[in-house]
Amino acid sequence: MPETPSRFWDIFFEVYAALPRQGPGNRACAARALGMCRDLPPAPRILDLGCGVGAQTRHLAELTAGTIVAVDNHGPFIERLTETVAAMGLAHRIFPVHADMGKTGFPPAHFDLIWSEGALYNLGLDTALRICRDLLRPGGHLVFTDAVWRKTDVPDEVRRGFEQDSPTMGWTRDVLAIIEQSGFEVLGHFTLPDAAWWEDFYTPMRARVRELRKKYRDDAEARGILDVLWRETDLHEAHSDCYAYEFFVTRRQG
Repeated sequence: MPETPSRFWDIFFEVYAALPRQGPGNRACAARALGMCRDLPPAPRILDLGCGVGAQTRHLAELTAGTIVAVDNHGPFIERLTETVAAMGLAHRIFPVHADMGKTGFPPAHFDLIWSEGALYNLGLDTALRICRDLLRPGGHLVFTDAVWRKTDVPDEVRRGFEQDSPTMGWTRDVLAIIEQSGFEVLGHFTLPDAAWWEDFYTPMRARVRELRKKYRDDAEARGILDVLWRETDLHEAHSDCYAYEFFVTRRQG
C-alpha cells in the first residue's frame, strides 16, 4: 500500500481490538516455549512486552505461579485487559500497564522472565535485546516470537507487506546471530504451526472484517481498508510457506 489512508489506523484498531489476540500464537506454543526455560523461580516476576489484549498474558498466568506486568502502548488494549483480569479474579497477579515498550520505567535486573509475542520488531531487534537484557536479572530468560523468511523466491506482494512493517526482517539464522551477539544464550527455538495463525487470529479477524463491512457498507474508504486487512489473510493462506513466526527461548548471560 503506497500511501496509508487517513483512517487506516482507526479501522485497523477497530478490527484488532476485538480479536482474541493481535498476532499468531496459542497456548500450546507458549507452554512449549516455557518448558525450554531453565531454573525459573517457583513464582517468577514476568514482563509481557507488547501484550495487546493479553491472550498470552493469561496463558502465562495459567502456566506459572508468577506475577505478570503486561505492557502495551495502545490504551484500549490495556483497558480491555484490565477488565478481563478483574473479571477473572487475577488482579493480584496480572498488572496491565499503559506504557512505551522501550521506556517501561522498571529498574534494572528486575524480572526473571521477559515474554514478547510478535512485538519486539517495533523497537528493532538490536534495541529490544539491549533493553530486555538490562531489565533481566543475570540468568533471567527472554522468550519471544519474530517473523522470519523461509524462502528466497517470495512474491513481491508478500515481500512488500513485510518490508513495510518489518524492514529488517531476516532469516532464523540472522535472529540467532543477533541474540548471541547481544549477551544471550539460545536455549531453543521452533516454528509456530499454521494453526497458531488461524485459531485465535486470522479466523476471528475474518469474522470481524465481515462484521465491519456491514457497518461500513456505504463508506468506500473504510471498506477499502478492510479489504487490505482481509488481503493479509489471503496472502497467508496462499504463501505461508514463504515466511513464519519463530519462537526463540534465550537466557541472559552474565
